[in-house]
Amino acid sequence: MSAIPESGRTGPSMPPSLGQVAPERTSDQEGERTPSVVVGSCYNDSSGVVLDAVISHNLSASGEAETGSFPCPLCGQLVDQRALPQEAISRLRVFMRRFGPSIGWIDLPPNFLLSVVIPVFNERATLEELVRRVEAVPIPKEIIIVDDGSTDGTRQIVEQWRGLPGFHVLLHDNNRGKGAAIRSALNVAKGDVVLIQDADLEYDPVHYPELIHPIISGVADVVYGSRFLPAGPHRVLYFWHAVANWIITTLSNMFTDLNLTDVETCYKAFRGDVIRAIAPTLREERFGFEIEVTAKVARRRYRIYEVGITYFGRTYAEGKKIRLRDALRAVWCILRYWRWD
Repeated sequence: MSAIPESGRTGPSMPPSLGQVAPERTSDQEGERTPSVVVGSCYNDSSGVVLDAVISHNLSASGEAETGSFPCPLCGQLVDQRALPQEAISRLRVFMRRFGPSIGWIDLPPNFLLSVVIPVFNERATLEELVRRVEAVPIPKEIIIVDDGSTDGTRQIVEQWRGLPGFHVLLHDNNRGKGAAIRSALNVAKGDVVLIQDADLEYDPVHYPELIHPIISGVADVVYGSRFLPAGPHRVLYFWHAVANWIITTLSNMFTDLNLTDVETCYKAFRGDVIRAIAPTLREERFGFEIEVTAKVARRRYRIYEVGITYFGRTYAEGKKIRLRDALRAVWCILRYWRWD
């Protein structure tokens, strides 16, 4: 990949490799776009059967491989593109449509920008590692960090990113809550997709391609990352938290007429224009944001999808912040935002 991220965006420029986003190509004709399609693979010399992995490479508009060769990511040997069977190319297209987002392989629109919103309160132990993981995701992005009145030294850590390209650092003088921090971030977010990311390492940024794929594919306006759909590792923790989450999600679904499995998930991705249109109506200061925004996207009949995610939950001793009062507030928010903004 030779394209360099535009000013104000993060994301390394790297040669094509496993798990990297394929680049876009545009023709000389204005508005015409040639998609990047996966065509390469590691072959068994005797049978030509695809073995283990695929790599990303551009095809011409007709679907025929361009002349030349490229190194196999598994064995390092040069692969003659002209020798690739059309059947293998077709199979790989099907494979990447099905599994591409799961392995971080998606075809981004030209000039795409992801806004990652990170509300932070007393996360000194995890914040730097979280930002490192967010930066490592090979998607053009802006990272918006909102320190919500931290008192444990987190603010001093946040200051290191002030003024850096691709970062926005916002500070609250007092702890106002997650919802308030998200509202502050939405005032500066410019991305085509806006994604909410907690700073506690419970949610892994490796899922970004899966979360944004339904949106950039044009089938979704909003995507939730569900902890209760099959995906990967899921830490076993509090039984009654799971019961409370199920009750709140069920009540929310009853009033919104949705069939979500995890309304309280942190991972919510929105089309930029969708969340910016809703932002002026948002009121909730704390975790009530999750219920409020769900009710408002549902009443506006936006298309909502869910994808399964891994979940590395933490204990209260490790810093978990949600409390019983937040569960009670969630029930109130379900009733409050059912009909009214």
